Amino acid sequence: MFRLSKFLTVFCVVVLTLALLAGCGGKSDTNEIKIGTIGPLTGDVATYGISTKNGVEIAVDQFNENGGIDGKKVVLISEDTRGDQTEAANAASKLIERDKVVAIVGGVISAETMTAGPIANDAGVVMISSSSTAAGIPEIGDYIFRNCLSDEVQAVQLAEYAASELGLKRFAIMFTNNDYGLSLRNAFEAKAKEIAEVVGVETYNDGEKDFRAQLTKLKGANPDALYIAGYYTEAAKIAQQAKEQGLDVQLLGADGFFSPTLIELGEDAVEDAVFTAGFFPDDPSENAQNFVKAYMEKFNEEPDMFAAQAYDAAMILLNALKNTGGQGGEALQQEMIKTKDFPGITGATSFTEVGDAIKDVIILKVENGKFAKIR
Repeated sequence: MFRLSKFLTVFCVVVLTLALLAGCGGKSDTNEIKIGTIGPLTGDVATYGISTKNGVEIAVDQFNENGGIDGKKVVLISEDTRGDQTEAANAASKLIERDKVVAIVGGVISAETMTAGPIANDAGVVMISSSSTAAGIPEIGDYIFRNCLSDEVQAVQLAEYAASELGLKRFAIMFTNNDYGLSLRNAFEAKAKEIAEVVGVETYNDGEKDFRAQLTKLKGANPDALYIAGYYTEAAKIAQQAKEQGLDVQLLGADGFFSPTLIELGEDAVEDAVFTAGFFPDDPSENAQNFVKAYMEKFNEEPDMFAAQAYDAAMILLNALKNTGGQGGEALQQEMIKTKDFPGITGATSFTEVGDAIKDVIILKVENGKFAKIR
């Protein structure tokens, strides 16, 4: 009798403990919906990743304030890739396997998405990149989306604008030797050859600091424009060294230019540079200005294109998740592909049948040390 009572007492304690543990775990699982971000939070292109993470945070905050998904809170888990492909793959695997996220916003740069995308796609986890512009990103698989304009669209439209509106005829090209740079270079060069002349092409690597050899070659070809297919860090140095060598050309670029750091590093050497972008913080629309206000209140700085596009990517994703009741996988993928004319702060966004963005290109210019919209 004593032994039975003792057994029953221990048994009840064990059962109660397990019930409590299950209840705690169940509460976390049933009342929270996890999404992730992957991108460089440290390293040479950290400003892109930090802006992206910040933009997603604003979206998640606002979404939760408005009730979340049937009262369930969305929880954001962010992973630092340092801009490295291997780190991006590891980050995606961690978010999917350990953290059990239902979707991911990222990667930030194209090379990250090229390695992390197949992992997410194979796992049936929706991934939407707000800034990976290289060719082939949406074709990774059915679960991969992007809400930014492709390199091809950006490069072609800028080449046309430069030739027809700026009257430029002789183009030189410098490109970073990665997926992003190659994609921009190929598209810009092809279109420029159709409508004008390409007089020289030179390459460089991310992190490089001395571009004098390439610029000397290009100067000898007598270009009137230099298209830099790369990121702001190297672009600023290229602009400064071009000025030092007396290479007086119109600087052109893509959305990799869009960071205040371009102006901080390049100073007067980047004055009058023209480049494509997906957002302009002085957009007078109510939605855009509400986002700018919320961003400045939380982070004490003005949002850039990467933050804005990430905000839209997160909002597209969260609204699709709401329609599935928080369910990921195929149900979320199907809701994402239905997106049409989503009223984002970077413009109305729809997706093609492979998950690529359909939206307009913005062209910006550095004027008096600030960014100004010229189209």
